[in-house]
Amino acid sequence: MTEDRLHRDHLPGGIDAPVMPTAVGIVHLGIGAFHRAHQAVYTERAAIATGDTTWGILGVTQRSATVRDQLRPQGGVYSVLTAGEQESSVELIGSVVDVAYPAEETERVLATIAAPTTHVVTLTITEKGYARRPDGSLDADAVRGDLEALAAGAGGAAGVVAGGAAGAEGGVVAEGEVQPAASAIGLLVRGLAARAASGAPITVLTCDNMVDNGRVLERLVREAADAALPGPEGDTLRAFLDQSVTFPCSMVDRIVPATTPEQRDQVEQTLGVRDEGLVVGEPFAQWVIEDRFAGPRPAWEAAGATLTKDVAPFEQAKLRLLNGTHSLVAYAGWLAGHSTIAGGVTDPEIAERARQYLFEDALPTLTAPEGLDLRQYGEQILARFANPHTGHTTAQVAMDGTQKIPFRWGGVLADSLAAGREPEGVAFGLAAWAEFVRRRTRSGEGVDDPRAAELEALVGAAEVPGGSDGLGDVEGLAGIEEDFRALLALPGLLPPGTPESFVDAVASEIDMVIG
Repeated sequence: MTEDRLHRDHLPGGIDAPVMPTAVGIVHLGIGAFHRAHQAVYTERAAIATGDTTWGILGVTQRSATVRDQLRPQGGVYSVLTAGEQESSVELIGSVVDVAYPAEETERVLATIAAPTTHVVTLTITEKGYARRPDGSLDADAVRGDLEALAAGAGGAAGVVAGGAAGAEGGVVAEGEVQPAASAIGLLVRGLAARAASGAPITVLTCDNMVDNGRVLERLVREAADAALPGPEGDTLRAFLDQSVTFPCSMVDRIVPATTPEQRDQVEQTLGVRDEGLVVGEPFAQWVIEDRFAGPRPAWEAAGATLTKDVAPFEQAKLRLLNGTHSLVAYAGWLAGHSTIAGGVTDPEIAERARQYLFEDALPTLTAPEGLDLRQYGEQILARFANPHTGHTTAQVAMDGTQKIPFRWGGVLADSLAAGREPEGVAFGLAAWAEFVRRRTRSGEGVDDPRAAELEALVGAAEVPGGSDGLGDVEGLAGIEEDFRALLALPGLLPPGTPESFVDAVASEIDMVIG
């Protein structure tokens, strides 16, 4: 600990002190910026509202030790900069006790999931973290190492409980013989297997942007359990899942852009100490949770969360209106040279197509949740995207298109076609995505997508007359259309039965997206 760095035992004056958890009650898989600016904030505010400090969070970072190395030297404490158009504020968050890195601390994570003081596991691992094949089933190859470890007993209760659970002091459990986890789903299943020995109920709450996300996760967990332990040796785990584990659905919303060096400097001036764990969020935040818990939970409703019997209407509105528009603006904005979503949505041509998608394509496919005016919600979305302080980049939102498009645009497309409407905004968005993939692939820059190799093969298979970029003449435009049609034929991208006439409509947008 140094005097010039934020720490739980070295807090700045002039700002409200963070919560000091007395126990770990939550294990969170995928502790990136979004969780720290969203669920951890709700947990913090719930503790403040109720005085219940038993809901400390052990965060688990998936791909690297970066977040652990940011927060552990600070005792888990970090700050959230809420950046609005007119004003900003800084809040200290203490609900995160520590962060574990599975490559080095798998045993600790398994022990904490198994511990009787832990009642909830939450996840923000992004769509691609769910190890699904295009048909939605578990990609067993992607979690093979964890399934083999479970089958061999490396994730069983006897191997982890003796090591002790994580306490509020954040000590690290020695690894021993436990095989490091290689996937979030595999780590979760191994943790549930460890807990099954005691039978203590636990809730697994996914907070990722997927339709019916809790049911999706439950199905994958059960498929993984059956793959690892297909015979009688898996009966204990299956019975535990049946009787003592619930997988509620949820819907989350807050724009959380990447933190900039300038923002770190700004907050350092405010706090008087350096915070390497700073995250930034917009003023708006929403969390809708299916009220289906296996045991105790934080009083998140005291912090503004909505507990409901049915998340689906909220989820659909958010995915189709907010997330769908986000993707359209990202692809079209990137093609037009805008580095940020704010720049893209304030471009008049892109704004016109965004409004077309929002109000002509997506909104008619939705049933409004009680108390939510969908048209007002849509206008609010456009205003939020235009907030220049969020800094959400078009390239960041454009990542993982093959995982996002079926959920964000697929339902709008299917429902519109079923109602006899051809959604022109969706056609424009798909054209922008195809041109984004085509341009990045042909330039050699590539795309950040779990199916990147397939996309690159589809683009590379098309011969492009008229130059390497395919622009400038009739033959070149024909080459672009060939690329578009090849990309749209990617299995799982469009809803089954999408007519060729709609593919023609996407191809007709070529002139609009190539600039």
